[in-house]
Order: sequence, then C-alpha cells, then structure tokens
Amino acid sequence: MPRAVVETGQPEQQREAARLAALFSSEILDTASEPSYDALTRLTAEYFQADIALLGFVDETRIWMKSYWGRAVRELPRGNSIFEMVLAQDGPVVIPDISLEHQFKGRATLLRQIGMTFFAGVPVRSASGRILGVLSISCRKPRPGMDADEIGMFESLAGMAASQLELHMLRKSFTTPGAKLGSRNSQVERTPPETGAWPQTRDLRRALDQHEFVLYYQPEVDLFSRKIVGLEALIRWQHPERGLISPLDFIPKAEENGLILPMGDWGLAEACRQIQTWSKEDPRHGSLRVCVNLSARQFSREGLADHVESLLVQWGISSRQLGLEMTESSLITNMDTALEVLSSLRRLGISLSMDDFGTGYSSLSNLHSFPFDVLKVDRSFVGRMTEGEQPLQIVRTIVELARVLGMNVVAEGIETTEQYDLLRRMGCRYGQGYLFAPPLSAEAVTRLLRLPGRILPHPELSEAVA
Repeated sequence: MPRAVVETGQPEQQREAARLAALFSSEILDTASEPSYDALTRLTAEYFQADIALLGFVDETRIWMKSYWGRAVRELPRGNSIFEMVLAQDGPVVIPDISLEHQFKGRATLLRQIGMTFFAGVPVRSASGRILGVLSISCRKPRPGMDADEIGMFESLAGMAASQLELHMLRKSFTTPGAKLGSRNSQVERTPPETGAWPQTRDLRRALDQHEFVLYYQPEVDLFSRKIVGLEALIRWQHPERGLISPLDFIPKAEENGLILPMGDWGLAEACRQIQTWSKEDPRHGSLRVCVNLSARQFSREGLADHVESLLVQWGISSRQLGLEMTESSLITNMDTALEVLSSLRRLGISLSMDDFGTGYSSLSNLHSFPFDVLKVDRSFVGRMTEGEQPLQIVRTIVELARVLGMNVVAEGIETTEQYDLLRRMGCRYGQGYLFAPPLSAEAVTRLLRLPGRILPHPELSEAVA
C-alpha cells in the first residue's frame, strides 16, 4: 500500500485539509451501495472469521459506511473513534482484548455494548498515500492478535477497496468533460476563487479547525409553573477579532459551501457532551431535554440514527435527554428518506420537533405522515397575537390541532407578559423567549439550573437572567 509522504513542517490543519480534498474528489461519500464493496466486506469477515466487517470513509466529523457485514452500521461519529488511532498510527491498529486496553476504552463503548471484544483496523489510502477511510473487523471473542502475514492480508484487502475507488475516479475522468486524468484534488482545483462579503469558506473552515464555534442555550419553560423543562441549543461564532457572531451571518454561507454538515455534527456532539456535564453536576438535571436543530443536509443522511445512537452511548446519556428539531423545508426534498430517518430516530426514543410550524406549504399533511411529538409555533405568529383576532385565532388553532394529534406545543419568541398570558389562557403548555431568558452560555445556564426547583421568577425577568 502507498504511504503518505512525510510533510515535515506542515501544520496538522493543512494535512487534514489535503486529506479531505482527496476524499471529496473521490466522490465516495453518501453514495449507493455497490456489489464490489459488499463482496469485499464479506470476504474480509469470512477470511478472519469476524463477526463484523466495516468499510468506512471519514470526513470532518463522521465515519460513513460504504459497506458492512454482520451488523448494519451506516454512520458513526469520528470524534474519539478508532479512525483517530489508525490516522495517528498511520497504519494498522490491532486490539486483542478491548477490556484490557486502557487507551481504547473510551473509543470502544459501542463495540462493548454490542458484545465485541477483539478489534483490528487498517487504513484505506488514496494513490498519493492519504488515509481516506478504514477497513475494520471486530469479534465477540478475544484472539491473540495478528501475525505479519495476517496484517499483510488485511492491508491487501484494504488495497482492493482503494483500487476500486481509483477505478471509479478513472472512469469518471474519462466521462467528465474537462476532468484531469489522475487529479486527486480536482474538487479544489475546479472551484473558482470566492468573491463577495465576509465570511468566506476559508474563514468558516478555520473557525472549525480552531474550535471557535460555541453553543448557547435558550430555556424552554412550563408556562404554568415557570419551571425550566428543556433547552434549545443554538450555535454562535466566537470570533477572536469580531466577537460573538449571530448564526444569521454565517449559516447561509455554510449551507452554500457544504460546511453546514460538519458544523451541525459538531453541534450535536457538543450538546450531548453538555448534557452529560449537567447530569453529572446534579442527577435531577437528567429530566432536562436539550433540543438541537438539524440542517437539511444532516437530515438527508440515512445513517443519522446510527450516528445519534453512537453519541448517546459515547456520552452515557439517555435518548429522552435529547431532542431534534427540523423545519418543514428539510423534509420535503426527499420524503421517503425523511420518513425512514424520522422513524429510526423515534425508535431510539428521541423527541422530534417540527420547528417554525405554519411557515411551510404542506404542514398538515406532514404532521399526519411523520412521527413528530412536539410542535413549535413560529415566533412570527406569536409576535402578532396582540394585533387582532385573526392572528390570535391562528395560534389558538395550532394549539388545538396539536392537542388533537397528541403533541406537545412550544411557543417561540414570547417577549411580553400579554403574549405569555394569552398563551396560558388558550392552553399552550410550553414556551421560550426573551421574556424568560435570551440564549445563554452554558455557564449562565448552569447558574439558572441551580435556582430552587429550576423555577424562574415571575416573568418581568429578562434583566435577572441576562
């Protein structure tokens, strides 16, 4: 197998950027299954008498499975994964007994949960030697490792996967007008220079690399008891020179250039980490549910449920502590995939919210088709409630519709005591908005959660929690 050229003096971020460029140019991610790859994982499992064989390719935040044998696994989070060990080793990793390997324990939670003990993985490389993914096996019973011949065979099998990928790229180069034969960074080379307003793609990628994004949390409260029952996680950019930047200023660009996917995956993992932190501080916080907004690109991945399940296991939190929110527009691009993904998430016990309800084109039909359990009333309706009978009736109708369908309702954007009183009188149980608290840092939310019973003072309280 080709080995990567040692890039002395090159920052790790540049090496990772080059690795990702090679991966994206292969166009392997999120593609349909192929018999050649399925035959390869089957052959690998049979040769090593393994219970599971996986062939995965790795972008910024996830290990996406091109093929699996023995257990259906479509996607795993990259963070704290075996791939990081293979990447650091720049070669094979063999763990004869996971339970005895201290450095591996944090990376093997899911494997232990499904009864796996032995693990081995080898890198799948591009022609230039960059590691694009990993071919791995795992077994229920410990085994004495691998000798040199077995490792050589394992690497040869990974080489077959790499060769198949190269053949795909060669075929594409012959059929795509203007493509350069043998180019490994074609995606980057064909991308025209960016023009226009800040931020540019390079700014967002640097922010991801430098860990400049943070999550703020806005409390969701019981409108009758004023108890904090949940939190909505909202991304912010803590720029070293420009200060705290609203998502309105960078999310559209991230959606345009595809960085919304790793950005969203980071937010999901960070929310799970924070849930664990709050639960450890006070076990009573285990009743809180933190809701995370999903981008349309995240939601279009069939492996999302596997990814979420792995995060729950990794951080040791319950599915009832996590909620996922999606807008109607993220559902309508592929209704069949949407229904499959939603159903898989509901089977995990994840709460599902339709955000910005009423702003789409087919809300009623979607409510009947998809397994949502929470309906969020868009702030534009809540804000107009006091302007006349018609806007008020719209909100009343949405609340009644949710009641008939057995769904909870969360009213967004509550800013005045008049809105608060109207919502309570019409039977809306939950709400959020600046009347109760703006989006807050995790540290500020921690202070709020320490209030007796997590009960906020009477609503004229934005100054008290700011």
